[in-house]
Amino acid sequence: MSEASQAETFVFLDLEATGLPDVDPEIAEISLFAIHRSSLKHPERDEAGVPVLPRVLDKLTLCMSPTRPFTAKASEITGLSAEGLAQCRKAGFDGNVARTLRAFLGRQAGPLCLVAHNGFDYDFPLLRTELQRQGAHLPPDTVCLDTLPALRGLDRAHGHATRAQGRRSYSLGSLFRRYFQAEPRAAHSAEGDVHTLLLVFLHRAAELLAWADEQARRWAHIAPMYNPPAAPGLEA
Repeated sequence: MSEASQAETFVFLDLEATGLPDVDPEIAEISLFAIHRSSLKHPERDEAGVPVLPRVLDKLTLCMSPTRPFTAKASEITGLSAEGLAQCRKAGFDGNVARTLRAFLGRQAGPLCLVAHNGFDYDFPLLRTELQRQGAHLPPDTVCLDTLPALRGLDRAHGHATRAQGRRSYSLGSLFRRYFQAEPRAAHSAEGDVHTLLLVFLHRAAELLAWADEQARRWAHIAPMYNPPAAPGLEA
């Protein structure tokens, strides 16, 4: 991380939303696992040698009712619908959600590194849009790590990018199956996908921590997915 101090807490996150970027989606579910660097450097493993989640971690998972409709595909994949969220009387991504996120992140030792899979193309820009809609901000020294290009880059650096491997999928589910010869649990729920992401990270923790130190992007350099209408804001 040439521009910033070494991250002390890594916040793994996943979003479920109303669709892909071309429909200007809104977040319907967000999950975050916050884990201190010390718990990632030397992950515990079970008897089969599979990494286990650190004992000390903070979790936050929230569902919310978007104002935009779900695409049929997004609803099918996520299991979420406008009707189901409304029936459970969930509010949207409002000032309360923004304050909750800031409070959750504010109790973590900084600097923070947000971690998401395909985060540069989806999770980070969409989260930036929703926070911008509320006039909310993250700590200025926050950085971001996208495990999709990171793992591709690590494989290329280690000479693993053979022609056959170049055709390999780097989707989160494919990586989990490749590393653990098992199916990920609760795919396409935000918390289930964060759990899967964390195990994938732990499988190559030393390499990914080093990658983050050198190549994580500043949150300030993440552009919003789209510019939302102005909304009553929060102070920075």
